[in-house]
Amino acid sequence: MINKEAVKQRLNREDQGISFTEFSYNLLQGYDFACLNKQYGVVLQIGGSDQWGNITSGIDLTRRLHQNQVFGLTVPLITKADGTKFGKTEGGAVWLDPKKTSPYKFYQFWINTADADVYRFLKFFTFMSIEEINALEEEDKNSGKAPRAQYVLAEQVTRLVHGEEGLQAAKRITECLFSGSLSALSEADFEQLAQDGVPMVEMERAQT
Repeated sequence: MINKEAVKQRLNREDQGISFTEFSYNLLQGYDFACLNKQYGVVLQIGGSDQWGNITSGIDLTRRLHQNQVFGLTVPLITKADGTKFGKTEGGAVWLDPKKTSPYKFYQFWINTADADVYRFLKFFTFMSIEEINALEEEDKNSGKAPRAQYVLAEQVTRLVHGEEGLQAAKRITECLFSGSLSALSEADFEQLAQDGVPMVEMERAQT
């Protein structure tokens, strides 16, 4: 770690330096790769292009500790139109696990995609063809109405992650909340809303 040129430069600059968090992150990620290789036979780590240094540290450590050859693959970072990174470190990220992010909240996340990002994200996160996406973009431009693209993106990705049942629950909750009528919601739907922090009141059934 200390031999890395970027780290050397940071350590030698009095006005900058490097925090323990930054320094240890590389070491922990590298050791994690070595442990995964030893215990589970993992030979490939995939990450964003900003993780290249951490991945190569793991490759080197695995070779030194276990004499095993492992590999790394990086992909370009996904950024939003405002230049910020699309990822958990930027805040507001969603999880694939429905216990961490409910299907409703997951669906709403994609509904709120900026117009400047939505057609790119359709190409990244769905299996729609380029022709279909281009046709949708053209339709939205000429409709004079609010674009459909966000709804298409939300439906496609929610169905992919949570299945048809999860998608229908998310759409049902969305419709009920915006219409003000909650009669169509199931107990599981209310549990999703409670998980998402929507204020809830429990009332006992009246005795007759």
